[in-house]
Amino acid sequence: MMNAVTLRTEVHEQVEKIGSADIVVGIPSFNNANTISHVVRAVQAGLAKYFPTRRAVIVNSDGGSSDGTMEVVRNASIEDFSAILLHHRVEPISRIAFPYSGIPGKGSAFRSIFEIARTLEAKACVVVDSDLRSITPEWIELLVKPVLEDGYDYVAPLYHRHKFDGTITNSIVYPLTRALYGKRVRQPIGGDFGFSGRVAGFYLSKDVWESDVARFGIDIWMTTTAIANGFRIAQSFLGAKIHDAKDPGADLSSMLYQVVSANFDLMEEYAGVWMPVHGSEPVPTFGFQYTVGLEHVPVNTGRMLGLFREGLNNLREIWLGILGAGDFREVERLGALADDAFCFPIGLWTRVIYDYAIAFHHNKLPPEHLIKSLTPLYLGKTASFILAAANMEGAEAEAEIEKLCKAFEDNKEYLVMSWSKHKGDQT
Repeated sequence: MMNAVTLRTEVHEQVEKIGSADIVVGIPSFNNANTISHVVRAVQAGLAKYFPTRRAVIVNSDGGSSDGTMEVVRNASIEDFSAILLHHRVEPISRIAFPYSGIPGKGSAFRSIFEIARTLEAKACVVVDSDLRSITPEWIELLVKPVLEDGYDYVAPLYHRHKFDGTITNSIVYPLTRALYGKRVRQPIGGDFGFSGRVAGFYLSKDVWESDVARFGIDIWMTTTAIANGFRIAQSFLGAKIHDAKDPGADLSSMLYQVVSANFDLMEEYAGVWMPVHGSEPVPTFGFQYTVGLEHVPVNTGRMLGLFREGLNNLREIWLGILGAGDFREVERLGALADDAFCFPIGLWTRVIYDYAIAFHHNKLPPEHLIKSLTPLYLGKTASFILAAANMEGAEAEAEIEKLCKAFEDNKEYLVMSWSKHKGDQT
């Protein structure tokens, strides 16, 4: 049944005309005219090359672009299939581009894609970012085949990234998600996913579409919801992820708030699932892993450590209330270290994140106020990693992240014991 709230009449008519599909590829967008043509052509090539007999639909769910993004989607095409060593495709690829309705944000864009997938009774779905410069036709094969041919319900991306890229994922999201739910999904907020029609329908059944999930928390919500509800999970190696550089002036504390609050909200919902989990296990991984050239990520550890020390001065009472006297003294000791000797112990960092999760659970402060106070601590931890990994190869840096994940798992009992303690006294 089509949901009229999220899909316009003309979209409904286009979907009815198509009737049914095996594969739906969704591309959410907002002012991505410069990059989206490459993404659409890579998707077309992937569908033509690897799924020539499957009925496929490309869906562009747009957030009100003013730069002609939807026109680019409608016009993007591969002029000569023989040039990419393809024979004539048996089934034509349909295309739908429309502005979505609802709360502005990526989650609302995804909701429309899920609606279309459900109405077309799609067996497999893919969503990919619209600003990707490194997407290849093989991405479509790697995200779809595990679903269509191997019975997986959710396929997360696995990329090689520069050792200083994705630091929120590396220091918080991956270790925390892995320790909570026991699955080693390396990029839980990667942005490019494959999933079954069954999962798309399940997502639509959840009452989250007027919440922050509709605005920003969709990636971690999709991954966690799939894991916590027992769907079959895999990941596929896609090579490098190179996309439009994010605005360096963007408010880091807002980004951190969005990601961390989504994680903490999910901890509330799935406490009964994660509390009994001990340790972690790898998930099946598809794709041939190879070394890729990566764009350098510029970093300024001096600025990060300056902001960390400012936090020590300005947030002392808040940090003391969240971390307790013992761990606060440890953090205070870090502030006295010289920049080149700065090292944030991983055991302390795991307790910091767990203490913030517990403070969130006990409503110690308004959520945004609470989580934004984490920013200077996060910058200190990030600077510590950058200093330690400065001369490391990618594999060595990854081994350091593995140690951090193990510390999160080893310290999980601290979280579990503190979660229920004195709940009645603090709410």
